[in-house]
Amino acid sequence: MEENISLVDIVAELVDARIPLSSKNPDIDRLAANKKRIIILNKADLADSKKTDLWKDYFFSMGFKVITADSKTGKGVKELYPACRELMKEKIERLKLRGRILVPSRVMIAGIPNVGKSTLINKLVGRSLTKTGDKPGVTRSKQWVKIKKDLELLDTPGILWPKFDDQAVGLKLAFTGAINDDILEKNELAVRLIDELLRLYPGSIESRYGVSEEESPDEVFVKIGQNRGFLTKGGEYDALRTAYVFLDEFRGGKLGKITLEIPLKTCE
Repeated sequence: MEENISLVDIVAELVDARIPLSSKNPDIDRLAANKKRIIILNKADLADSKKTDLWKDYFFSMGFKVITADSKTGKGVKELYPACRELMKEKIERLKLRGRILVPSRVMIAGIPNVGKSTLINKLVGRSLTKTGDKPGVTRSKQWVKIKKDLELLDTPGILWPKFDDQAVGLKLAFTGAINDDILEKNELAVRLIDELLRLYPGSIESRYGVSEEESPDEVFVKIGQNRGFLTKGGEYDALRTAYVFLDEFRGGKLGKITLEIPLKTCE
């Protein structure tokens, strides 16, 4: 990104609408300090719409152009083109006065792993040009993609910053699948997520799994597996399968539209 930042006019950063701040890479603010900026609240279909509105206002107040999108269905992705042209308006008019008829907008698409960058680009193009996947780290190298005659996108690999200052940030990234599942203890992760949902969205677990939410997160976790009939060959309760299914269903939106954080401004 440092090598290519000089090649672009705009940096469009995708964040996960369920965890907009935790999924926003702080290094990008440093790298793109002198560029025009767009925040794309992606996976908005999985997020709490009222909280998404709060985040839109928050990022707008910070000087960003803000778009909400669902890159899988394509909803909202076409807003990127007019947003880029609006940000480039002064430069376009200035260069037209000098005789430049075609002034392309060059945009770097950035974000953490598994936030939907390549899926968004494929929707804009209308066909599959870039590899996509449900696991983080699918895009391994940069690539230029021409969307229109006056819009070119630079797709970059998803990057995480070297160290999380706040453990809660790492947990939220793990909940949503931005951190590779292979490096985390699934059972503990599922229990921590249950704890969050019991606090933020009471009723969501009971509605989905038919279990009482009056017990501890550990007990709720066990009850989810038992109610689903997740047993090993020996008839024992299968905790690992329960964890995988629970995390997968949360990430797929089956527990409802959920946002795990709100802007600090609204808490004051």
